[in-house]
Amino acid sequence: MLNRKSNLMIGDGHVGELPASRVVKGRIRRLLAILLFAVLLHMGLMVVLEGLPLLDAVWLSLTTLMTVGYGDITPVTLAGRLATILLIYVGAITIVALIVSDYVEFRFYRRERIRTGQWRFPMKNHIVFINAPQDGSVQYFSRVIRQLRATDEYRSTPVQILTSRFPQGLPRGLSDLGVTQYQGTGDNPEDLKSVYAADARHIIVLAYDEADPISDSLTFDIVHRLSEFQLASRVVVECVRDDNRERFGRLKVGSVLRPVRTYPEILVRALVAPGSEKVLEDLFNQENDHAHRYTVALKGLTWSDIVCALIRADYGTALAYISEDREVVCHPPANEEVTGIGLIVLVRTGTPPTDADMEQALELYRGFIRKWHGTEEKAPIAEISR
Repeated sequence: MLNRKSNLMIGDGHVGELPASRVVKGRIRRLLAILLFAVLLHMGLMVVLEGLPLLDAVWLSLTTLMTVGYGDITPVTLAGRLATILLIYVGAITIVALIVSDYVEFRFYRRERIRTGQWRFPMKNHIVFINAPQDGSVQYFSRVIRQLRATDEYRSTPVQILTSRFPQGLPRGLSDLGVTQYQGTGDNPEDLKSVYAADARHIIVLAYDEADPISDSLTFDIVHRLSEFQLASRVVVECVRDDNRERFGRLKVGSVLRPVRTYPEILVRALVAPGSEKVLEDLFNQENDHAHRYTVALKGLTWSDIVCALIRADYGTALAYISEDREVVCHPPANEEVTGIGLIVLVRTGTPPTDADMEQALELYRGFIRKWHGTEEKAPIAEISR
């Protein structure tokens, strides 16, 4: 049975080339073949007509072709001289000039196609962004790419943007980061072929408009097309309306995010540590879990004691504490005693504990520690009495 993923492959043996470039390259190959034939013919004539050894014939043909003209070996017969003149005019002047002209034309053509996003870059294990933010596209992509480049795993991963947002070329701020673009849309299968979506490591589908719920319909069409090619597991998609998340989930996409443009780090986390984006999203709303600040006196406990106390009481997860200087201290050393005036705790939305509940949980754990230390001190005495 034919794998539908194969429909996203670029075939015909012309990877990364557009028709016009194939025409130019084909003409250059033909001219090179004609030039090679002319040189070989001249060599043979020099051996037959001039009686030259093969190496001398090669030397004469190549110096003639390059128009060097050392004069150490020259044809003597009329036929040999005519053949050499023809090689100079047909090979050295006409064909070489045409080859150089076509090569320069191809280079200009390629540079212009790259600048305007119409060149296919053969990539593998790369990251494809489909669509671009309505506002602040350059700033958004710059932050995302810099965050990716800061990780060892994605430091050298190629990045390509499939969008029609930059018809005059990718802004310098993005091209300097090594990003490439292709002018097109994600709902066009040919454009998906052009960015080698089938070989991509991640495919990130951004919302057309982060403030318009209609964007979800357009995004869904792109994701559905990718799922038909068995690529849904590689997709990270932005969803404007939360009630549309279930639709994307049924397509088995890798991750569904809200389009939080001011915090592209959430998107990066979805790639670097899949699943952590869900935790970060919860911190930005009151629907599931949220961070809450509690005013409690912290003393006589280490950070690990505090974390354990809240988990044992089923109150939440301690994220940071407020020092006596009113500074927020995140991820303090586990076994150092903490002195402070408050806690930042990730709690469940609905019935979060109060300050008094937190104080009670910490005090109960202090009692547990005192009791445990008391038992530990009595144990050696019991051993001696035996």
